[in-house]
Amino acid sequence: MKRKLLRLLVLGAGVLGVFDLAARGGVSDWVPVGPNGGDARSFAADPGDPQHVYLGTTTSWIYQSTDGGVSWKRLAKLGKTDDLVVDSLVVDSSNPKTLFAGVWELGQPAGGIYISRDGGITWTTSADIDGQSVLALAQSYSQPKVLVAGTLKGVYRSEDRGQHWAEISPPGSGEIHEVESIAIDPNDPKLIYAGTWHLPWKTADGGEHWHNIKEGLIDDSDVFSIIIDPTRPTVIYTSACSGIYRSENAGELYRKVQGIPSTARRTRVLMQDPINRKIVYAGTTEGLYKTLDDGVNWTRITGPDVIINDIYVNPKDPQHVLLATDRGGVLLSNDSGATFNASNAGFSQRQVAAILVDPKHEGTIYAGVLNDKVYGGVFVSEDGGTTWQQRANGLNGRDVFALALADDGTLLAGTNHGIFRWTGSEWMQDGDLISYTQKTVYAVKKGKKTKSTKQVSKPDGSIDGRVNDINTASGVWFAATSNGIYRSQNQGSSWSGPILTGENYSFVTAKANVVMAANRQQLMLSTDGGTEWHAITLPAKLTSVQAVTTAPKGSLWVGGREGLFYSDDQGQSWQQMATLPMAGINGLSYNNEIGRVVVTSSRSTMVFAIDESSKTWKWWDAGWPLRSVRSLGNRLVAASFYDGVVIQPKQEETAAASSGGGTQP
Repeated sequence: MKRKLLRLLVLGAGVLGVFDLAARGGVSDWVPVGPNGGDARSFAADPGDPQHVYLGTTTSWIYQSTDGGVSWKRLAKLGKTDDLVVDSLVVDSSNPKTLFAGVWELGQPAGGIYISRDGGITWTTSADIDGQSVLALAQSYSQPKVLVAGTLKGVYRSEDRGQHWAEISPPGSGEIHEVESIAIDPNDPKLIYAGTWHLPWKTADGGEHWHNIKEGLIDDSDVFSIIIDPTRPTVIYTSACSGIYRSENAGELYRKVQGIPSTARRTRVLMQDPINRKIVYAGTTEGLYKTLDDGVNWTRITGPDVIINDIYVNPKDPQHVLLATDRGGVLLSNDSGATFNASNAGFSQRQVAAILVDPKHEGTIYAGVLNDKVYGGVFVSEDGGTTWQQRANGLNGRDVFALALADDGTLLAGTNHGIFRWTGSEWMQDGDLISYTQKTVYAVKKGKKTKSTKQVSKPDGSIDGRVNDINTASGVWFAATSNGIYRSQNQGSSWSGPILTGENYSFVTAKANVVMAANRQQLMLSTDGGTEWHAITLPAKLTSVQAVTTAPKGSLWVGGREGLFYSDDQGQSWQQMATLPMAGINGLSYNNEIGRVVVTSSRSTMVFAIDESSKTWKWWDAGWPLRSVRSLGNRLVAASFYDGVVIQPKQEETAAASSGGGTQP
């Protein structure tokens, strides 16, 4: 992608004018700096070095730790998309430089198995299973060349360390499909257990014959995890949506484990203590449970808000336990689970929807995140992204879609339920609505009774819809919400509206008295600070509005799938930036520090900064698809889609970027 775009830019320079390649910026990827945390999915460890742990995510990335999970570094990204769920990781027990990753893709039946022969630095796919959603992956202990994978279609087996695969479940089976879990007998590689979305199955001959092992299980149970006691291979633990089950005869008969409440029945992972086999951990959607007596009694040892995807117990130090969780990232215990603490240094998989830089406090960045509930909200860094603190008190798990900072230091957050104001210690709901009615007033003057009307205000609840955008750039503030556009003329003490009604307004931008508001299919413009509005026609080639901004000289800018458009006559006519090598515009803002319109795209890792008058541009390759970009001193800082906040390297400061760029003819 980068080489192709560079070629386009070089070719375009012959038509557009001089393009300064030496000062183009984009020499290396921008650096992810946090906030730490997010979704962690799977673990694997080097069998010869239990401190060397690998971590799979929901966004195609694999991390590694060499200190037992205390700190993490990005190792590699699999594939070309950001939505591969790395649900299974295996380190080859006979060659720790060989790694296997089973992945599936969000939203569609796709994925595969990736193989690395150099410790996870480079990866290739296994052609025989490419394109399949791989939900489970296991290696035989007795014959390491044998691997077994569970996919949406069925069970597959490799006898040559993942080079070739063959389906060993009946092709097109109406029963053995959607295989969520796999276990291989430690002594017999042909004895395989497969847990599906509708009960478990077993083969004793490498897949020639299968039979259902459901005796004692509640019918139609999704089987998330199967583990075999290596010292007693007939002892099997199986977790399902209906609870946890234990079998003492290799799965032929199960009994249901008691002591785990029905609300926590979705047990995604089971893990035995590698030394004391009577100790078993159960990672559920409502916390971590532990048994000390082979499953007779269970105790929850974390809070109920912890959603656990995987567990790692250090085989040389079983007091050292790691949890891979939704939203909270990695949790670490050094006392067998008695206490846990976040252990996410270097691990950042946040979806940052809003980013803000405080121009009056050097190095201060605010980030608003999505989907992280009590682990999310707003994060602040006061040292340029080196460290972060969570500011979520009062948000009660709300998603943050917008952040705004007024001249007086007021910090506002637009959430999925209303506007909140930071008080210095907590968030308080803002957006109190005032409605106005006409009241008849009678007066007697010089013996004569007169009648008049006056406008009377009264409280009318508060803004409660999803707040997509907040603009505090002028004396009048605006909020774009799912219920329309609201306005405040007293710095947020009260709001009126919706002054514009319509389906899900996503954007509002203002420069002086010129205000533009938009949803996906409509542009509205006001030239008097939001009192009067009129519709303006979308650019002819634009099918949907995905980004808008205004610039100081009055130009209007609109972006979408078809590219970038601007108007110098308040929307009466539109011109397309046809030479800009970017489409799928998702981010537009006017950057006062560099004096340009900044453009980003969901389809590209490039950032363009366009001069309002000349329409020339300079650019950087961030290395990440970005939502929005801000200035942090003489560097740029941005919100990525899945990888937190990223910052331009110091050697690529904005002052060093191309001063020529492309020229619009």
